[in-house]
Amino acid sequence: MRLFILLRSPRTIRLFLFIILGAALIVSVLRDTGQRVALAQTETGSVTGTVIDVQGQGVCEAEVELFTNNSDEPLDSTTTYCEDGVFVLSLKEVEAIQSLRLHISHPHFEWADWEATRNDVALINAGHTLALGEIVLDRHIGVAFWIATATFVLVLLLIALEKLHNTLAALMGVGIVLVTSAVGTFIPSLYIFGFEHALSYVDFEVVFLVMGMMIVIAAIEGTGVFQWVTYQAYRLSGGRVWLLVIILMFITAIASALLDNVTTMLLMAPLTIQIALALGVNPVSLLIPEVLASNVGGIATLIGTPTNILIGSYAGLGFNDFVMNLTPGVLLAQLVLIAFIILRYGKRWSAATGGGLSEALLNRLAEAGKIREPVKLRKASIVFAVTILGFVLGENIHLAPAVVAIVGAVLMLLWVAPDIETMMKLVDWTTLMFFIALFILVGAIQEVGLLSVVAGGISQVVGDSLWGAALMVIWSAALLSGLIDNIPFAAAMLPVVGYLTRTIPGADNMLLFYCLSVGAAMGGNTTLIGASANLVTAGIAERAGYKISYMNFLKVGVPATLLTVAVGTGWLLLHFHVLAR
Repeated sequence: MRLFILLRSPRTIRLFLFIILGAALIVSVLRDTGQRVALAQTETGSVTGTVIDVQGQGVCEAEVELFTNNSDEPLDSTTTYCEDGVFVLSLKEVEAIQSLRLHISHPHFEWADWEATRNDVALINAGHTLALGEIVLDRHIGVAFWIATATFVLVLLLIALEKLHNTLAALMGVGIVLVTSAVGTFIPSLYIFGFEHALSYVDFEVVFLVMGMMIVIAAIEGTGVFQWVTYQAYRLSGGRVWLLVIILMFITAIASALLDNVTTMLLMAPLTIQIALALGVNPVSLLIPEVLASNVGGIATLIGTPTNILIGSYAGLGFNDFVMNLTPGVLLAQLVLIAFIILRYGKRWSAATGGGLSEALLNRLAEAGKIREPVKLRKASIVFAVTILGFVLGENIHLAPAVVAIVGAVLMLLWVAPDIETMMKLVDWTTLMFFIALFILVGAIQEVGLLSVVAGGISQVVGDSLWGAALMVIWSAALLSGLIDNIPFAAAMLPVVGYLTRTIPGADNMLLFYCLSVGAAMGGNTTLIGASANLVTAGIAERAGYKISYMNFLKVGVPATLLTVAVGTGWLLLHFHVLAR
């Protein structure tokens, strides 16, 4: 009976379904791989080849038709594999071939024909496989291109102008793209991509990594440790505002590197406001330095910023890669940022009351900064340490960061916070939906060729100059991330940077991806809408009665961005050019 009750529990059912889905995914991948390998190894009297675009990328789902003996009806037809653009066509049913022709078409490319020579025909008639090599298709700029581009720009404008919530704007864009594609089944010029193909652009490794870390962080948050750390920072500063801000900036930077900058500001901002008011300081003069430090500090690790998570998944960069290549530069940038902040706000802080807090205020801050659940904190700290260790060591055993995050989340649920219903409510499903919708939108502009056009344009400007490309990527990312949210910008730039990495000599050291990381994250400090952490902090401040205006943030953000990006550029030059020799 007890076993029956256990099997009927919601937690057991969810675990069972998770195992089934995981097993089904593995079987599906293995089956598809096995079928493809078997086809490539056993097929005789066939034609194979690879359809690519002008940038050397495989064309997904291009239709390939095979015609023989001047027939108007294709003998065989197929679509290219999305992984590499490969196709395989069978010729087993034909006894004697006199002529052979291939017709290749795709909604977003110019069609192409290929005709066999006499030697090719003789090879096929002998029962061999004819390998055509690479067939290059030119891009076709049509109505679908402009619809996808206009939709993406519209979504960016709605996000930048705060006319719609980020997730709602992105979902609206996905709706426009998918409805247009549905109409495109009747009017081919409107077709962008099918629903299944649209889902193939979603990077579920990013989704599961973010979801897993949300659960891990939610379990830690309930212990009160972040409020305790903030109160201890006040005690350590002795009421000296300049020292308090330095300590808070370092705490925020470290927390952002180990958690993520949005969560860090959600936890740090409320108590920071309380301390600022107790000291007689405008909370804005503490919150802006904190969020600037958060955006810079998050660059140090894979999980520190959403942009790093996107970059790491796309480029195959692990936790250690970000730590080894970016952390020293991040530390230098933080020091420069702190110096700037002290110069910028020093006069305002000098009017503060210093350490003259009343005993009542001090007791209230101490109460807010208590560890509420010490036992839970000890358990959560162990699990969090194991999770971070998994990120560090997982690369050596080919353990994906998403797997480490999910394992950490499961350990938290089993040992620290077993109430799964409550924990699932703490997951920010809105953000996860934003990521999914964003992947589909970026997939749409990649499908129609916009990103190929951008990549080709940049390639023509920088030529074979690696450092020309590096400077263009880092500074354009810094500029544009201030105009639009850095998450959709980074997602859109990944295929562009990937193309430049493949084609520019020496770029295989992944320098350009690190440039994108530094430019996008530090550029998010330029304006209030540049990074999600900025908007979250502004919302908390406004609810407390202290508005962070766009212009006030801009006056601090622009010089801070210029200084930190300059330091980041210098570090990358030193690390990848001077020290690499």
